[in-house]
Amino acid sequence: MLASPEARTLVWQDGVPALDAAGALAWGAVIGDEPLFLGLDQGVPRFAALPAIAAGSNARNLLAQLGPGDAPLFAAALSLSNWHGRHGFCSMCGSPSELFRGGWARRCEHCGSEHYPRVDPVVIMLATFEDQLLLGRQSQYPSGRYSALAGFVEPGETIEAAVARELDEEAGIAVTNVRYLASQPWPFPSSLMIGCTAAAFHDALIIDHDELDDARWFTRAEVAAALAGEADAPFLPPPPFAIARTLLDHWIGDA
Repeated sequence: MLASPEARTLVWQDGVPALDAAGALAWGAVIGDEPLFLGLDQGVPRFAALPAIAAGSNARNLLAQLGPGDAPLFAAALSLSNWHGRHGFCSMCGSPSELFRGGWARRCEHCGSEHYPRVDPVVIMLATFEDQLLLGRQSQYPSGRYSALAGFVEPGETIEAAVARELDEEAGIAVTNVRYLASQPWPFPSSLMIGCTAAAFHDALIIDHDELDDARWFTRAEVAAALAGEADAPFLPPPPFAIARTLLDHWIGDA
């Protein structure tokens, strides 16, 4: 497939996949051995090199511009390149490992161990009480932004248990009726965001200020105003490309 005249390779710029003038992923002709095989696009082989530098700070901004066809390729290429950059040595014996399986694994020639890219599951959830929605903010958010609470799934946990634990730890609420809604790959560096909803038993909050700057309940009207971009809305919602925004849109549409 590398030898195919139709094969295309992803263009990198400053450690992230580059976009063309139309805001889509930029592709060029294959030159040499491109180690990452991204798949077939209507029969056309797609490849990517390993960038020499880590992902730039503008990766999130670029992801926001991509359509549903390009966003998964962006996430896959960025996640794989980050993983290869961090896993050059075998975790079993410490010897250098080599890329194989088209970039979707590494193999140690010394001990024969095979290593595969990891994906870190993260629950991101909306808790409701009556007709209110719990949102929080962290210090790195833009001024006024509130979003869904989130946290990594720990070893031995179910998705439901992780949702309940995170909401208890960060906001001091107990929940039931945890339901999965949607998911999103998040290549920073390589997470899978698992979107859920849950029903709280009460609305009294005990905020962990090591995790959150603030958390509060919002009414349906307040959430609708924020999503509509009204000037007097009580908070700035998450950006459209984030799964947190999908969760908010679903809650508003489920009225």
